[in-house]
Amino acid sequence: MGKPHTQDNKKISAGLTSPDDEAIRYLRNSIISGKHWYLSLLEAVGKWSSPEETHQGRRYTYLVDNSALDWQLVAERLCETVDELLPEKEKSDFLLKGKPPLDITKEQFQTLLGSSKYRQYLNYFYGIIVEEALLLAVKEEVRKERLLAGLIKEEDTTAEAFQRIYGATQQQLLEKFRREKHYRHLKSISLRELKEFTYWIFKYRVKHCDKSRVASDTKKALDWLSRNGYPESLVITYPLTKKR
Repeated sequence: MGKPHTQDNKKISAGLTSPDDEAIRYLRNSIISGKHWYLSLLEAVGKWSSPEETHQGRRYTYLVDNSALDWQLVAERLCETVDELLPEKEKSDFLLKGKPPLDITKEQFQTLLGSSKYRQYLNYFYGIIVEEALLLAVKEEVRKERLLAGLIKEEDTTAEAFQRIYGATQQQLLEKFRREKHYRHLKSISLRELKEFTYWIFKYRVKHCDKSRVASDTKKALDWLSRNGYPESLVITYPLTKKR
């Protein structure tokens, strides 16, 4: 992916066409020519270039930590440009529920995105989606254990989940993350920073836990995703095939 840009920057470059303009043009022409919009969309995501941009006052970060592609955010941005060409229910199910309109294989998904984007997608899948699922799975375990122990009072299970997975509190890890990144120590956290933090704690877990523990925790997270309706075609089988 290239350098960040804004819509204003594109206007300044008179007579030049950016790769992102080409991706948008490809998407529109492909749908109009008769190809299914979802297949056209995946190919257009593969052609997208910018790691981040400001569009109509909103900041989009597509590439987390310069290596993890939030392809669904790119897809959302692209869908906006061809909104009138998309079936309303299919578009809504995809954007709001994460439900693809077509059941394609992992191999088809990889081919449509292209090898480079697919590697970045894998980073996002394992580093953010799976890591979030692991936290939710362990929080669920803690909640069930407390119920079995007769502790009926509902309490936040986040602290216990972080201790079990990472051996440290969420606050301790967040402070360490912000020191490394030279970010301000605020009381709140933006969605953009939260994704980057999640990717950071994934790498922290891989670095500090033994391989068998990493494998079992990842399987636990993948099982949680499968039980909770994450599209099967987007669930990648462990073990990882790429060094991080």
